[in-house]
Amino acid sequence: MQDGEETVSSDVGFLTEMLNEIMAGDEILLGFSGGTIAIVIGLIAISVIGGIISRRFLFPKIMDLISKSDRIDGRTLLAPKSVGWMMGFLIFSELMSWLDVNCEPVWDSSITENVIEWSFTLFLLGMLLAAYRLVDYLDAFIVVEGEENAASRRSLASVAESIGHLVVALIAAFVVAGLFGLNLNGLIAGLGITGLALALAARDSVANIFGAISIIIDQPFNVGDWILVDDIEGEVVQIGLRTTLIRSSADTLITVPNSNLVNSPVENFSQRRFRRIQPSFEFEADSDPDALKNFCDKLLAKVKEDVRAVKEDDSWVKVNAFGPSLVTVSCNFYSVQSSASQREMTEDILLLARGIAADCGLTFHEPRLRR
Repeated sequence: MQDGEETVSSDVGFLTEMLNEIMAGDEILLGFSGGTIAIVIGLIAISVIGGIISRRFLFPKIMDLISKSDRIDGRTLLAPKSVGWMMGFLIFSELMSWLDVNCEPVWDSSITENVIEWSFTLFLLGMLLAAYRLVDYLDAFIVVEGEENAASRRSLASVAESIGHLVVALIAAFVVAGLFGLNLNGLIAGLGITGLALALAARDSVANIFGAISIIIDQPFNVGDWILVDDIEGEVVQIGLRTTLIRSSADTLITVPNSNLVNSPVENFSQRRFRRIQPSFEFEADSDPDALKNFCDKLLAKVKEDVRAVKEDDSWVKVNAFGPSLVTVSCNFYSVQSSASQREMTEDILLLARGIAADCGLTFHEPRLRR
């Protein structure tokens, strides 16, 4: 073990000696020697190459391993150039710091300290920019392939994106404030003094934020559900931190505050287990009672044989009412939870009823003037 440590230390010692020899010499520009300028240029080149490798190869591979979804690959996920700049500035800052500690470069220390400090600051800003971009793809980590709880995961990803953007923006604001030398302690103290006034002014926003949390916990609806609330009907497109976006049947976007959704009854059509079909038929008043009874029994038996029919025990076809000129037969059926199946089954029932009525010798009522 000691032999290995001695080998490493000797290699480092050889490297520092070689760098010191290169950087030795007279100052030629801003306190830098010619050799030092050449080494700094070399470090810049290494940083640029490291940033390119990180952006194009290293980070995409890491994201491919972390991401739970095949819909977004790592190259697409971290495509922004901010990732390359971020890693480039970090590498340059660390290399310059190592050179300053372990070697004896000929340069202006004050300039070097500022360069190292600003390089690390730009790394932080690049990291925040990349994080803000990364928040848009939280569904790659939360929403996995498969139907199990997919809607609730999409809703969670929608709210998480809003919260993530807010958190990154707040951190960036504090970082920028620190860069410009603002007194953050005084700012925080001022926020504490005016906290009550801010809370009163922003009570609606706070109520909407808690509304978003309530929606995620209680899950009265999820992204993709078709809901009706306060005469607003449509598909839930996005659940944000303040508002929820609903796309109406007219393809318009409606913005609804989350507090309104929490405090109002919400009818969720997507949570239906089945769909109800209630056709009715009107026959002439002089129709034969046995023919009517035969019509009801045959139609009920035929519909029950349909693979789309559910809740057979609650299905029925009965004579419902008599009038001066007509007799009404009402029906009650249930289809599987699919709007397409409901429409197709309704059409088939109407056509089937017409054929059975003809076989039974029944005549549909014609609302004409009678003498």
